Amino acid sequence: MSVTVPEARSFLDRRRAGILLHPTSLPGSAAQGALGHEAHRFIEFLEACGATVWQVLPLNQPHAGGSPYQCMSVHAGHTGLICLEALRRRGWLAEEKPAHRELGLRNPFGCIALQEARLGFEAHAGDDERAAFAAFKSHHGYWLEDYALYLGLKAEQGQAPWWEWPAPLRDREEGALAAARQRLESVLEQYRFEQFLFYDQLQAVKQHANRRGILLFGDMPIFVASDSADVWTHRRLFDLDARGLPNTVAGVPPDYFSATGQRWGNPHYHWRNMEADGFQWWIERISAALEMVDLIRIDHFRGFEAYWSIPADEETAINGHWVPAPGKALFDTLRERFGTLPLVAEDLGVITPEVEALREQNGLPGMKILQFAFEGGSANPYLPHHHQENSVVYTGTHDNDTTLGWYAACDETLQSRVREYLGFPDESMPWPLIRSALASVSRLAVLPMQDVLELDGHHRMNTPGTQEGNWCWRFSWEQVPDSLAGYLRHLISLYGRV
Repeated sequence: MSVTVPEARSFLDRRRAGILLHPTSLPGSAAQGALGHEAHRFIEFLEACGATVWQVLPLNQPHAGGSPYQCMSVHAGHTGLICLEALRRRGWLAEEKPAHRELGLRNPFGCIALQEARLGFEAHAGDDERAAFAAFKSHHGYWLEDYALYLGLKAEQGQAPWWEWPAPLRDREEGALAAARQRLESVLEQYRFEQFLFYDQLQAVKQHANRRGILLFGDMPIFVASDSADVWTHRRLFDLDARGLPNTVAGVPPDYFSATGQRWGNPHYHWRNMEADGFQWWIERISAALEMVDLIRIDHFRGFEAYWSIPADEETAINGHWVPAPGKALFDTLRERFGTLPLVAEDLGVITPEVEALREQNGLPGMKILQFAFEGGSANPYLPHHHQENSVVYTGTHDNDTTLGWYAACDETLQSRVREYLGFPDESMPWPLIRSALASVSRLAVLPMQDVLELDGHHRMNTPGTQEGNWCWRFSWEQVPDSLAGYLRHLISLYGRV
């Protein structure tokens, strides 16, 4: 299969500022934010602020739990982000119905509105629109066909994970797959159509941003979910047993924050098979991601140098061990294919010299989190006086509390240390930390939307290690003061980031 490789873009060519906001957090009347009018309005807000980067979380289709880091495909987009109003304007969807509000974060299957939109498309689409759909299916067929079949079979099997399907389907016997494609063709065409809608709307958002000098900054989890089209389709590329269950799973070892470590449960890669195949799966993954966004943060970058391998039957991460990964060979291949790599390495936590060397050899910027900076004394690497130009600085990330929430939770001693380091500012939090991020020598400074709105800890996006109440935060335009864009533009300009 031939993959079109997008041209990589240099994004640290100058000082920039950006805002972190996942599209699900955009305002609107639907169950979550979408890639429609509000996304375009947010881009115009960024432009007014002087920001030139919009950072998002993974845009792929999540499981019912809603986590963008546990997705059904590394290629398929989140259909909950499809803007229904945009479909109405094209004449493919009639007036809003109560059932249409079911299109949301938790239920990616069987959306009535998108089924109605396909009927409207078939009845009213013009020749150009039909040609665009055909071209989309052809261009993305290398993953789209397996993904549509995965969803169709999953629905047919009562949403059971693929390793619980009848053996001929589980093991992808050609006769069983051919019969399934024939009986499910209408269902498969629906899933193809939904992906066409997602990509079409995302491209409109991306083009709107790029025309205004704004880059879309995406996010890529290093690992994939066990129950995904990728693992079902490419079993030989993962460390699985004969049934398709993981032999070993991913996580991190015990540390200061957790006596038992973290057991994520994702299957590990069969790196030997990946390398023998010229890392084609990774080339396809990066290529597809660069059609969605301009640059990519890779989560858990240290796993490319060595990964924590946990026996799948262990309930915790305690009894894992480090296994070397072929990160050098992988990134050599990616640089040969893409040239400049528009990637940011998530290099948080305990990072070894070998991991730092892998990042530096490939010229990848790392991350600096200011909320991590004020414990441990002046040697703390997250303090601004240790920052390097080739890095991205944040007040906090989607996994952190808001800066107001974080500061309120600090004891008096730590609060005093923060204020002393920042020069005893007259401004109240979060603005001193925002100023520190913007003043950093890091070429890119990213501010969570919650921080620029001065929101407290009730507005955080995710609390790691918890299952409830995550990924649901949204803002409203009523929370945005009329003066905010001008004030942010003043600060971004003051620190040389416009």
